[in-house]
Parts: sequence; structure tokens; C-alpha cells
Amino acid sequence: MNIQYILEIVGTFAFAISGALAVRDKEHQDWFAATFTAFVSSIGGGTVRDVLLGSYPLVWISDITIVYAILLGVLATFIFYKQLLRLRRTLFLFDTFGIALFTIVGTEKALNMDVQPEIAAIMGVFSAVMGGVIRDTMSNDIPIIYQKEVYATACLAGAVCYLLLDYLGAERNTAFILASAVIILIRILAVRYHWRVPRFFR
Repeated sequence: MNIQYILEIVGTFAFAISGALAVRDKEHQDWFAATFTAFVSSIGGGTVRDVLLGSYPLVWISDITIVYAILLGVLATFIFYKQLLRLRRTLFLFDTFGIALFTIVGTEKALNMDVQPEIAAIMGVFSAVMGGVIRDTMSNDIPIIYQKEVYATACLAGAVCYLLLDYLGAERNTAFILASAVIILIRILAVRYHWRVPRFFR
């Protein structure tokens, strides 16, 4: 079991929790709504990535462990719901952890399919953010990439960091961990110090 696979499972679990928590304030917050939203959050980005790369079967179809990781995330959310809601930063932390892991996993998978590094970075960002975009759209919320938060930009920085470390010949697991840490650090600092991406229209 390599580091890429472990990160994908952990990231799936984290996104499932953030997805299940996303329905907490909605009118329809039954088991089906929570589970479906968790699935969309977890597999949406990877599905978009695999379709664009022509990678079949889709990763969650070929590996039942991913489905179990999502169900475990939904169950954990149900059991620890009140404890999770007491921690206002919980959704942010799980979402941040998820996008960090998914960015690097997506970038690595794209590289393994012999695409250009620039395309690999884009696929990494897609892997990380598209599940959340679909989730927010379904929940009738404004997707976070259209808000002021540094989000997709952090993913792109992490993907570029991973590509640079790979180019320099860094050990693969070290590159995974360091690039993921870059994304997490940027997200935390951006929220802490209210960093914003410069406006396009002035």
C-alpha cells in the first residue's frame, strides 16, 4: 500500500465528512441527502479528472475501498455530529485536509498518464475543487472558488510545489507530504490573516 493510495483514502474520508456536514442547515437533511452529498464531495473531483484524462474504469468504481471510506465518513459524522458542530473550524479543517491530499493525488495520477506538467497541475486542482463545486451547487450555496477565500490558488501552489520537487528528484513520499503541507499551510494562513486573491476587475 503506497503513500498515494493512503492519501486518496484519507482524503476521501475527509471529504465525506465535509460533504455530510454540508447538509446540516438544509431542509432535507436525511440519511440519503447526507450520504449522497458525501459521495458527490468525495468522488466528484476525481471523476471529472478521470473522465478528462480518459482513465477507465473510474477509480471509485474499480476500488470498493473508496466507497467504504465514504460510508465510514458518513457514519462518523452521524455519531460525532454534535461534537463536530461544536468545533466551528471542523468543516474547514476536513475540507482543507481533503483538498490537499486530492490535489497531490490528482497531480501524480496525471503525471503517470504522461501528460505535460502544466496539465498535471490543472488536473490536480480539478481533483481537489470540483467535488466541492458540485456539492455547493447542489446545496444551493455559492461555490467556495467564487468566494474571497484562497482555495484553488492554494491547490495550484501545492501542485506546482510537487512538480518542482519531482523535477529535482525528491523522494516520492517526501514530495507528497511536503506539497500537501504547503496547501494546508497556505489555507490556514490565508484564513488567519485574511489573504485574498487580487481582483480581476478593479
